[in-house]
Amino acid sequence: MKTNVAPFCALCSADFSASSQPMQRTHGAQRGIALVSSLLILVIITLLALSMFRSFGLQEKIGGNTREKQRSLQTAESALQYAEWWLSQGTESTTGITCAAVYNANAVGNMQTCANPLLNPTTLPWTARGDYLPPTMTVAAGGGQTAGGDINYVSPPSLYINYLGLDLTGKSLMYQVTAAGYGGSTNGASVVQSIYAITAKSVALDQP
Repeated sequence: MKTNVAPFCALCSADFSASSQPMQRTHGAQRGIALVSSLLILVIITLLALSMFRSFGLQEKIGGNTREKQRSLQTAESALQYAEWWLSQGTESTTGITCAAVYNANAVGNMQTCANPLLNPTTLPWTARGDYLPPTMTVAAGGGQTAGGDINYVSPPSLYINYLGLDLTGKSLMYQVTAAGYGGSTNGASVVQSIYAITAKSVALDQP
């Protein structure tokens, strides 16, 4: 009797087994790459979010500092204009006195012209000065806000008038006016200065 024997291919079986294993490794490698890529994207998104958060906080601080600087500058300019207005009234002392104390500049009779110069204008507060409180300004220790939501200024603006002498023509009295102002805290302060001249003018009585 003739028996049919199915052909056996050892090489084919070996090839099939060998080719199936790399396919499994390839799928595993692809899943690993996808996981690493997802983690990298998550890290990048987290870094971007943190950067945006820090940027918003920095912009808010810059805006607050700018606002405080503007407030302190406005108060300093108000004291400067007040001092110049007082000089324009012609009641100033020609030679000046030695200033060494703090006085209330809101009382016009207390205003002083100083013979001694202000040595360190940027070192605040000055030991000798006139404190001037504008009518619409609210001052409170520590700053904060008013009941209406407006700012409380931490300190009233200050002024200092120094007599410089006559100009080169000998016809004008020269004064250096220095003023300092604060915002809602002592960290925000501004100092401004001006040179103010008062010139005497004589008019003949027979002239209109």
